[in-house]
Amino acid sequence: MNRFMEIKPVVAPVVSSIRPPGSKSLTNRALPIAAMASGRSVLDGVLDSDDTRVMIESLKRVGISVSHDASSSRALIDGVGGLVPIREADLFIGNSGTTIRFLTALLAVAGGEFILDGIPRMRQRPIGPLLDALQMLNLNVEAGSSGGCPPVRISTERSQGGTVRIKGNLSSQYLSGLLMAAPLAAHDTVIEIDGPLISRPYVEMTKRVMESFGVGVKIDQQFGRFEVGGGQTYQAVDYQIEPDASSASYFWAVAAICGGAVTVIGLDENSLQGDVGFVNCLEQMGCDVDWGRGQVTVRGPAKHGIDIDMSDVSDTVQTLAAVALFVDGTTNVRNIAHNRVKETDRIGNLAIELRKLGATVDEREDGLTIRPGQTRPADIETYDDHRMAMSLALVGLRQAGVRILDHECVSKTYPAFFEDLESFLVS
Repeated sequence: MNRFMEIKPVVAPVVSSIRPPGSKSLTNRALPIAAMASGRSVLDGVLDSDDTRVMIESLKRVGISVSHDASSSRALIDGVGGLVPIREADLFIGNSGTTIRFLTALLAVAGGEFILDGIPRMRQRPIGPLLDALQMLNLNVEAGSSGGCPPVRISTERSQGGTVRIKGNLSSQYLSGLLMAAPLAAHDTVIEIDGPLISRPYVEMTKRVMESFGVGVKIDQQFGRFEVGGGQTYQAVDYQIEPDASSASYFWAVAAICGGAVTVIGLDENSLQGDVGFVNCLEQMGCDVDWGRGQVTVRGPAKHGIDIDMSDVSDTVQTLAAVALFVDGTTNVRNIAHNRVKETDRIGNLAIELRKLGATVDEREDGLTIRPGQTRPADIETYDDHRMAMSLALVGLRQAGVRILDHECVSKTYPAFFEDLESFLVS
């Protein structure tokens, strides 16, 4: 098997358009919600990737009927009305953070005996704050690795609801998992947030998906208190999943790096996904952005560095870092400490790879400062992180000799990325 992908530089500005595959974040929210609904749901635009496959397989292992046709991006889910059919199972989660966090909350609240585990890296990714919150609901859940990391062991009866408190500066996925599970409790659940809430757009996304399946969430104006009525049942619907905005960031960044005009189809200012806001970062760097109906166009190149808080769009930090190598001046990224406990340390390991490419990088606990230099060829380690592979591949569009090692890791969220990038560049 070829263990690296060498990126070929482009020789002219890129003028092209693309519709990326379905959103991982929306797919992995819609699947468990549809599974808990009453009736058959039809999901269109379903992403086919490692993360979504482990979600589907886990739902099947607890007795839920899910039929997924990858060729049509459609899934049919026969919902179980909140009553999990198989109440004892071992689930393999791979390295999917959304799957383990969402299913931990859902299965603990619904009740049963479950073990959720994954690859070695998953045993280094904290889930303790979510377990602490579930324990406040008198649910028996525990972490099997040091530092509050998986495997997760669940031994519970149906939650009676109650009040929990959770820190807002760790991972919004903890809160999203609690929100999605809360309607399954017998009585109301109140979730109070301690401190500022990071990645708020992802929480808003969760709320809107829940509403599409018939369950509302009461939120105060400061996003500090959430109330969900208990004893509710999600209702089956036909649901259209948007293209993935995080994946779209790579193509918008092509315009920023190479010049030209790149249009992403299927996203606009009304998108459910906060990562559409990545184009605002590019606009600050000197690109032009046109918001159309059902599409967004970025015209480049980017011109200068910026100082920016990326807590709300943290999955696009690596993409911005690739752009930062080709602008004048320094780029400073702040308030992304939670990036250190994702698929890899997305601050420390990103700094290592950017230095290989010729940048001077100052690393902090919650961010990094990038000073571009003369770019140079490099073999890029991916650390089994799909976003490292896809983001830093873009550097090779301007600098010859960039090779992405273990590039197959993109299968986590975008298996066809390199094929789509090649087609996109020649279209």
